[in-house]
Amino acid sequence: MTEDKAQPHPVHNPAAARGEIVFSHPSEEEFARILDFFGIEWQYEPTTFPLRWDQNGNVTEAFAPDFYLVEQELYVELTTLRPRLMREKHRKARLLKELYPEVSVRLWDRKDFERFLEHFGLESHRRDLVGKEALEKENGRTQREHRG
Repeated sequence: MTEDKAQPHPVHNPAAARGEIVFSHPSEEEFARILDFFGIEWQYEPTTFPLRWDQNGNVTEAFAPDFYLVEQELYVELTTLRPRLMREKHRKARLLKELYPEVSVRLWDRKDFERFLEHFGLESHRRDLVGKEALEKENGRTQREHRG
């Protein structure tokens, strides 16, 4: 399949039980906790959207947004670790919109997430939830838990 021959189809990823989800970053886990607190139904990385294919129809590029907010019919991609990734994520989001015009996706960068934390009175947790420091802290905690 090539982009110009057929309509692309998203791939629905298997759902994981809440206790089995391994978030890529502490900001994702906190986002999920806040959604749960407010009773907002969500799914974690439920769909992968193929974006490019080779001449044999093999997917060469895809995009799997972090969250799907069910009632809002909205995908959310959080990028709080490396701000320089935003250009690439914007490119993928534009391509996703071209190929899947019925899909709504929002990209949240570090500043968006910080405003989100501020809105919920969690700005004092910023260091634990945003950027490389949060990931390093989380990795250190996980390693201690495995040793201990």
